[in-house]
Amino acid sequence: MKKLLLLLFVLPWGMSSFAQILQPAKWNYEVSKKEVKAGETVELIFTATITKDWYLYSSDFDPDLGPMVTTFAFTPHDSYQPVGKVQPVKPKKKYDDIWEGEYTYFTGKGEFRQTVKILKANPKIAGSIEYQVCSEIDGKCIPNTEEFTFTNIKVVAGSAASPEPASASPDAQAVVPAPIDSTGTANASAQSQGAVAQTDSAGKSVSGAAVVPTPAEEEESLFGFALIAFLSGLAALLMPCVYPLIPMTVSFFINQGGSRQKGVFNAFVYGVSIILIYTLIGSVFSLIFGSDGPNAISTHWLPNLFFFVMLVVFGLSFLGLFEIMLPHRLVNRIDQESDKGGLYGIFFMAFALAVVSFSCTGPIAGSLLIAASQGVSTKSIVGMVSYSLAFALPFTLFAIFPAWLKNLPKSGGWLNAVKVVFGFLELALALKFLSNADQVYHWGLLDRDVYLALWIVLFAMIGFYLLGKIRFPSDEKLDSVSVPRMMLAVLSFAFVVYLVPGLFGAPLKPLAGLLPPQTSQDFDLSQPAGGLYAGQGTIQYPATRKYTDRFKMPHGLSAFYDLEEGLAYAQKVNKPVMIDFTGHGCVNCREMEARVWSDPDVLKRLKNDYVLVSLYVDDKLELPQSEWYTSSFDNRVKKTIGAQNFDYQVTKFNYNAQPLYVLLTPSGELLNKPKAYDLFAKNFTAFLDSGLEAYKKGGQGYVPMPVSAAAK
Repeated sequence: MKKLLLLLFVLPWGMSSFAQILQPAKWNYEVSKKEVKAGETVELIFTATITKDWYLYSSDFDPDLGPMVTTFAFTPHDSYQPVGKVQPVKPKKKYDDIWEGEYTYFTGKGEFRQTVKILKANPKIAGSIEYQVCSEIDGKCIPNTEEFTFTNIKVVAGSAASPEPASASPDAQAVVPAPIDSTGTANASAQSQGAVAQTDSAGKSVSGAAVVPTPAEEEESLFGFALIAFLSGLAALLMPCVYPLIPMTVSFFINQGGSRQKGVFNAFVYGVSIILIYTLIGSVFSLIFGSDGPNAISTHWLPNLFFFVMLVVFGLSFLGLFEIMLPHRLVNRIDQESDKGGLYGIFFMAFALAVVSFSCTGPIAGSLLIAASQGVSTKSIVGMVSYSLAFALPFTLFAIFPAWLKNLPKSGGWLNAVKVVFGFLELALALKFLSNADQVYHWGLLDRDVYLALWIVLFAMIGFYLLGKIRFPSDEKLDSVSVPRMMLAVLSFAFVVYLVPGLFGAPLKPLAGLLPPQTSQDFDLSQPAGGLYAGQGTIQYPATRKYTDRFKMPHGLSAFYDLEEGLAYAQKVNKPVMIDFTGHGCVNCREMEARVWSDPDVLKRLKNDYVLVSLYVDDKLELPQSEWYTSSFDNRVKKTIGAQNFDYQVTKFNYNAQPLYVLLTPSGELLNKPKAYDLFAKNFTAFLDSGLEAYKKGGQGYVPMPVSAAAK
């Protein structure tokens, strides 16, 4: 159902799957010369081969900026002496608005050089490299440590050398997690090493050790988004301002110049031009938002309201309230250029098609770009390439096989019906963005029941429209209903029937990531006594807890929303703690709650075995000034609940994706490896059981990896 809905909506919301160990950078070591005399210098050459679409941070920017600087640590030995610092070779530079500074990086290949003075025969040069590589595609970042040894230096006869004062090697830098994604969660994280100190930046008492969580990765990959974009391009062809142009354009190319081969070639150039034009649009959009745009879009009210308004405008234009038109001067100028002929003229013919059809295709392409803005920086480019490929394909194929034109359905009122249906879908899509802002800022405008009511009405109207019960001024009179229209109406009404129980508290699990949380619903029949979610369990939470008026738990669960308060209560009742790092805009969090936490075995354990502490990382409530603190992670003042919870997650667990579930003893010791997004309830049950077993054995169930030098 969810896959069908996503295809129907032409808007992907990412899901996550299981992680894998990635090694995007491989290191090689060599020397500038293999034979040296004692007292001479030699260059150590460190070369990193970087996987395509990944980049490696360099070593020559401000370590306090934010990203993890590549650092080299040399093991001291009396056979050699470092001279100066490691020098990167021609790194690229980029200014980052989030870090508010310029950093350097490498793509494809990175090279660093260190000069050393050889003091005696058989030099023993060894050490380690700490570095971070990040993906340009999905934003994940992986910090790592690489050990090196140089054994291929031969010292020939020469004068002995005396040691020189040691040069200061660069300080090791702390690991920095990756930027957050379109859902309020981070796309990124790493199989990394970090330390959980005795106290955090705010002075919260939590002991523990290094955590190596398994990161979540997107199930809906760029390939999935490309497929949806391709289908969107096919849908755009069915718009009334595009479909009639197909046979006209193809006939023009076939008849031009009297040569069929030339006509096919011109049609091919025409199709390629369409792809180039839309790809350029996607590239510009990618540059505007960059890799950090998803963070602001997922949590800030301004972009969410902007996209809400834009989609409403798109929807109303499809319904016929008005037409979105580009300036006539621009249209006329492009049309004049297309008359010049040759390849130049063909390109502007394609440009003219994009401009003239904008009133129909603009909302579809715009919706794709809005969807892409919640993903990675290259998503808009991938989307526009796929969209334009589908859009351009018929013009080339029909030129090659002109006989196919006879099989095209004739233009008619059905084209306008397609446009109107898309208008309703655009209005339904708009609600998601309004809901994002509403949940984060607690406006109370679009709770789950209101959201569902609007969807029910919109999809019911689609069904009635397809049956001819609703007509717009641009529609032809419908004397009979075709079988395809009837089947689409059946699907629309079936979806309405599926939504209706949600008004009374039905979980609607396949849509959990798209709807507001169930806790925002006032009337919920799933909560009364005797139901699946009835009863608080054996752990009786105190009636007075911080922020209970602001946050709610699903399925009748209770929780603390302040870490210190939760740990103190866990000590009192002698129960382990489960920290739930979540967010208002976290799609995967809602899915976990609806599809995993609702499982009877999981729910029983959450109610009876653990004190729950739910920490929202995107909440905007500003705390009293006396509770502010400056983070050791980014040296910024943390003023809000969300900022402090997120800072705690990244500094103590070296992980910035949500959801993340962490099991602790009441004193803050880690019980087992934290768990991220996993829709298999049995796996989550096993996770809870292993933590409980470790707690009964004294809280020593999880032995972390050694703490790296960067985290000490």
